[in-house]
Amino acid sequence: MTYTNFTLDIDGDGLALVTWDMPNRSMNVIDQRVMDELEAIVDKVVGDPAIKGAVVTSAKETFCAGADLNMLEKLNRLFAEMVRAQGEEAAVARLFEESRRLSLIYRRLETSGKPWVAAINGTALGGGFELCLACHHRVAAQNPNTRVGLPEIKVGLFPGAGGTQRIVRLLPPADALQLLLKGEQLRLDRAKALKLVDAVVPPEELITAAKDWIKAGGKAVAPWDDKNFRLPGGLVWSKAGMMTFPPANAIYRRETYDNYPAARAVMQVVFDGLQVPFDTALRIESRWFAKILRSPEAAAMIRSLFVSLQELNKGARRPAHIAPKRLQKVGIIGAGFMGAGIAYVTALAGLEVVLIDRDQALAEKGKAHSDKLMTEQVNRGRAKPEEKEALLRRITPAADYAALAGCDLVIEAVFEDRKVKAEAYAKAGAVVADDVTFGSNTSTLPITSLAKDYKRAENFIGIHFFSPVEKMMLVEIIRGKNTGEAALATALDYVRAIKKTPIVVNDSRGFYTSRVVGTYLREGHLMLSEGIPAAMIENVARMAGMPVGPLALTDEVAVDLAWRILKATEADLGPGAVDPMQKALLEDMVEKRGRLGRKNGKGFYDYPEKGPKRLWPGLADLQPRTLTADEIDRAGRALVEELKQRFLAIQALETARCFEEGVLTDVREADVGSILGFGFAPFTGGTLSYIDMMGTRKFVELCRRLEKKYGPRFKPSKLLLDMAKKGETFYGRFAPGEKAAA
Repeated sequence: MTYTNFTLDIDGDGLALVTWDMPNRSMNVIDQRVMDELEAIVDKVVGDPAIKGAVVTSAKETFCAGADLNMLEKLNRLFAEMVRAQGEEAAVARLFEESRRLSLIYRRLETSGKPWVAAINGTALGGGFELCLACHHRVAAQNPNTRVGLPEIKVGLFPGAGGTQRIVRLLPPADALQLLLKGEQLRLDRAKALKLVDAVVPPEELITAAKDWIKAGGKAVAPWDDKNFRLPGGLVWSKAGMMTFPPANAIYRRETYDNYPAARAVMQVVFDGLQVPFDTALRIESRWFAKILRSPEAAAMIRSLFVSLQELNKGARRPAHIAPKRLQKVGIIGAGFMGAGIAYVTALAGLEVVLIDRDQALAEKGKAHSDKLMTEQVNRGRAKPEEKEALLRRITPAADYAALAGCDLVIEAVFEDRKVKAEAYAKAGAVVADDVTFGSNTSTLPITSLAKDYKRAENFIGIHFFSPVEKMMLVEIIRGKNTGEAALATALDYVRAIKKTPIVVNDSRGFYTSRVVGTYLREGHLMLSEGIPAAMIENVARMAGMPVGPLALTDEVAVDLAWRILKATEADLGPGAVDPMQKALLEDMVEKRGRLGRKNGKGFYDYPEKGPKRLWPGLADLQPRTLTADEIDRAGRALVEELKQRFLAIQALETARCFEEGVLTDVREADVGSILGFGFAPFTGGTLSYIDMMGTRKFVELCRRLEKKYGPRFKPSKLLLDMAKKGETFYGRFAPGEKAAA
């Protein structure tokens, strides 16, 4: 057989070297053709008596990035077609067989009677690492950048090619569950300590070391196939097991609130799989994998957190007719917390940075932020001292705007004040070339109006980072009415260079992310004013899938900032644009009590010098009335569900309005932006996927119920009403990449 994705070489000792090298791919992934070829190779090794053993490695810098999730999407489409054509029972049976094929190939390899060694030359994730686990020995080449792991949980799945059952037989259940439920990617030193990798050798010795293990009599039997095998954590129903699984279940519920079917499945397959023979355990895993694969949560997460994310990272929204621009030097005006963070990620990408502030001391202080971050990386072993020094050499702090000369891009990150920004634009405009793209990191001020103060509006664009810059992966690119295609292309080239994910939105008050986050914060404020206990508000928000409660988030962004935005909105749009209850609450917090948030140590929470933050007891005094424990108890689960619905529905509804108004023009950006930008419940796939998952008709019905009870902020938009009438979805009506015709 001729192989496209592999080469098979047999040396004089009868050892086969299987080298994985997919053509026209930067990384190896597992698709149908790879499975076909790997199955044939396993059969060849098993059936040829001249072959004594096999080593599998990669010709690329990485070993394997895992399964091609597009293939899994096709399986779901096949399932839907079979349901229509042959009925659900036949469709489920076919999906089960298709989805367990890789597991059966790996088991065939493992029980072939001939030793297999994984020569891990670079990162091995997901199904690629499951292949390594199925091999009888694992040798890795020394490389600080190599990672191994099973990250499927992050896209709503779990390892389905034997990973759950092999991991839990190599590690104690508590460690195995942590690895599976976190989707953690391990460095080689930790993987070796956990015995997930048997040896780490210099790169030039990798293949030799793998073959030498076979020559030295390497055993062609997996530990769990040995009759003397004992589970590393003891039996499930032993004392040790009872010290693991009940606490693990409690932790799982605390962390996920049972929102993630794949996480629940991991708990089940590990628990069940440890009580039966290995092949039965694999069958249990496969049945659960097929079930999770067709769950709406997995479909939505795969689409948003893999397919759409990859497309946006590869430049799906970049103007194709403009040649890519290789940036060399970036100017940043404002060396405060945001500007310093932007300087750090820019220098980390290898670009030269000029960091400007009103005096040299402030500019130097901004550079010191990069020094601090890199020092932390060095201390943790994640960077070398020479890398730190090289990064710091790329940052030039200055007080003189003349230092901006020669920059390919300038980003303004000064205080949110139009006068201050206008002064910065004038000074920079006098120095930089006319064709240089100028970006503003504003989070709320309309780009079109800011561009009026810059010399060439067509070169002016919003480049909105999120805090902390070094951790947040999203950048919101905002097009003003006069922003040109060249400026958009440059901004997208820059975001790609610093390895963050861009979304492109059109200009409006609050753009997309800040506008939607504002509705989440407001809902929490209004609940407090309605008498809902503060602790209940925060806990229910997390139960709904949000990473942090609205009161805690308000403290992080600053209560006084929320107050200033509300006042500015009222001044610009009139009293009807703000909610009087929210206004009264924020005014009391800021003007009367001086509670500004985390920055001054007191907001909705208190922040003691020692110990964790805690809700401010005085919040009850701000509530006209507070629901009693008896009232909450009588309301029961219905109250909790309604609060959860309010949190998610108001954000999804505002996203739909943004789409209808043309602020958003791509469903992918709405969903990816909502998850990466403000942590909208990832299990839904994002704000628009939340509507699609529920069904537009049901979502409109929910909004109507909430509108009747809580007012016009829940009124469904005309677009939603039209879609509900026609039974349409956002991903059906607005195919990804097409602009909304609202």
